[in-house]
Amino acid sequence: MEDNVFEQLAKKYDTEERMQLAKVIVDEVRPELRDSQSKSLLDYGSGTGLVSLELSDLVDSIVLVDSSEQMLEVAKAKVSQKGITNSKVLYSDFTQEPPELKADIVLMSLVLLHIPDTKIILQRLFNVLNHGGKLIIVDFDKNDKINHPKVHNGFSHEDLKRILSEVGFKSSEIKTFYHGKQIFMNQDASMFISSSVK
Repeated sequence: MEDNVFEQLAKKYDTEERMQLAKVIVDEVRPELRDSQSKSLLDYGSGTGLVSLELSDLVDSIVLVDSSEQMLEVAKAKVSQKGITNSKVLYSDFTQEPPELKADIVLMSLVLLHIPDTKIILQRLFNVLNHGGKLIIVDFDKNDKINHPKVHNGFSHEDLKRILSEVGFKSSEIKTFYHGKQIFMNQDASMFISSSVK
């Protein structure tokens, strides 16, 4: 098992830049969660909960799932500090063995780029969703300036739509919503939001 780089990052993860980027993402995701008060949300690759804990008022329950125990410790501390009663954390890596979980909404924010096999993880998240459920992905648009052995250099909308469709999603909408300076491996980059219905 290789060292999980996020274990070392956890305590220092919530930098000013990351918090600002998370706020941009939260503002974009909120409208996607209209009328979701009775729904369950699973935040896959939640990290310290920078995004999903800011959405806890919009849904019935949240499970923050991450493969870094340290990140989840930070998230747990936030949950108790903020007195959030509808959120819990789960240590799990769906690329290994996904647990028996169901959710109405799955959120994956800046996580897909870290997972080598895009199709397998999307298939597993599809399986977690209840019928009619929604997968929300926020990630970087394809960026040829970035070349890293452990990270996808973003995604083209067409390729991602094709994979989502192959996995079984009925419809997917993808749009670029933000351009930022040095937000992706110190390069200027843009982020998209994708919303797919099972």
